[in-house]
Amino acid sequence: MNNEFSGTMKKEKTRFSARAVAVTGITAAVYTVATLAIAPLGYGAIQLRFSEIMVLLAFIDPGYGIGLILGCLISNIFSPVGAIDVIFGTMGTIVAVIGIVKSKGLFAASLWPTISMAVVSAGISIGSGLPYVPTLITVALGEFAVVTLIGYPIFKALMKNSGLMEILRINKD
Repeated sequence: MNNEFSGTMKKEKTRFSARAVAVTGITAAVYTVATLAIAPLGYGAIQLRFSEIMVLLAFIDPGYGIGLILGCLISNIFSPVGAIDVIFGTMGTIVAVIGIVKSKGLFAASLWPTISMAVVSAGISIGSGLPYVPTLITVALGEFAVVTLIGYPIFKALMKNSGLMEILRINKD
């Protein structure tokens, strides 16, 4: 077996490790349970979805992204807006996770979920018949409060703990 092939096999093995699959499932489950536990607050034109703080995990390790997206999708199945929220809410989370992963700093990463509310608000507006701009403002303010005002300081403090950061890394080399 040549070195190039064995290196490729190692990368593929690491990318889809049992740990990565387990962390994806656990992340999706925790996000869903945290959303449903306070369900009235996590849906609608005025919302505080505290589970959204978890999206900052994608800044620590992009491997959390799939679990976060799945958690959002599953949570939105229970939305009063219905299937529209599944589609638009999940698209919003995809936009936020991509932005977070590409961000250079934690503060910038914390703003992506608020930016992605442009997509989420469109779905809420379509599904509920509420006007788009006021819906955008209220949903974005809720997201900013949860992720940037609460989540950012929490993650900033957590990221100072190198031992914890090592534990949170999904794919260990």
